[in-house]
Amino acid sequence: MECVSTRSTAHCTCTYTACDKRGNCCKCVMFHRDRGEIPGCFFTPAGEKSYDRSRDNFVKDCGTRD
Repeated sequence: MECVSTRSTAHCTCTYTACDKRGNCCKCVMFHRDRGEIPGCFFTPAGEKSYDRSRDNFVKDCGTRD
């Protein structure tokens, strides 16, 4: 899959600022998908800050949403 988006950190909620994929959604999604993970922007702010992108952590984090 070719990524055609442009980098935009204005919308990116990921706090891992050292990531070279930050602000480029399609590259981020491909990176995490290939590892069986969920991108940070799908998590609550607290869940995202854990840097645990596992599916199990995502399910736990979703249970904390109102």
